[in-house]
Amino acid sequence: MIIKVFPYNFTVCKVKSPHSIDLSRDFTFAAKTDDEISLVCKTDEIPPDICAREDGWKCMRIEGTLDFSLVGILSAVTDILARNNIAVFALSTFNTDYLLIKATDERAALKALKAGGYTII
Repeated sequence: MIIKVFPYNFTVCKVKSPHSIDLSRDFTFAAKTDDEISLVCKTDEIPPDICAREDGWKCMRIEGTLDFSLVGILSAVTDILARNNIAVFALSTFNTDYLLIKATDERAALKALKAGGYTII
């Protein structure tokens, strides 16, 4: 399996209004629940009306379209990272899964995933 690493720095934040989220950007992940609106975006693209933020994330994507019948893809990757004491913030879209890890853990994460048989691009 192939994992693509994005070269950007990312931020996870809470925003006051969904209207401030610019969905025209090339990487914007937003989620709204009954009590919050969360946003993951490039650090240099944070909207002005944030309530809280957590900087210092790197992002990687499991390449390809993952069929909904596949079991354990995300679990296998996060298990490798957990065994190496690396925290993960996971995102899923219709097609695939994304993993955010702290930038300070990036080198260790990539080393662990390579050792686990993943190809890193």
